[in-house]
Amino acid sequence: TVAMIVGLFMFIPVVQAEPIDMLTCASGTLTTIVTSEELNIMSYEGKGINIDNLRNKIFDNMTTHGLGLFKSVSGKMEATLYSKYMDPSGDFFVVDILQVGSERDWKFLYGTGKWKGVSGGGKALYITKGKPITPGTTQSCFKITGTYELKK
Repeated sequence: TVAMIVGLFMFIPVVQAEPIDMLTCASGTLTTIVTSEELNIMSYEGKGINIDNLRNKIFDNMTTHGLGLFKSVSGKMEATLYSKYMDPSGDFFVVDILQVGSERDWKFLYGTGKWKGVSGGGKALYITKGKPITPGTTQSCFKITGTYELKK
């Protein structure tokens, strides 16, 4: 009986988390909703492109479109953002990003095509942020790390 149970578990497919290490650079527009000494609220819309730092290049040349709201109360920054990442074949996934201060945590929310059922998440850290080329814009790059799993 023990041998049968062990044998059954040997044939159950195991989904293994794969690493993520990529660079996303984007340019966006900031719209101020409220600005005061105690409270600042801005909306963000940005578009960009990805570079995958790993050998498999699964996240390479993905384009991105992100929307979000930034809130600063008495100097404490928080943000909620959603970003769509589309691969060269047109399949895409959406991530949910929560920012507190300068640290961003993200997780997969939805996927289509080969990304259907994707799960996982990680961190995003600013690599560089340039001087805005025009007022009301932002240009920046993030190093994104974490793990993902695809349903088999």
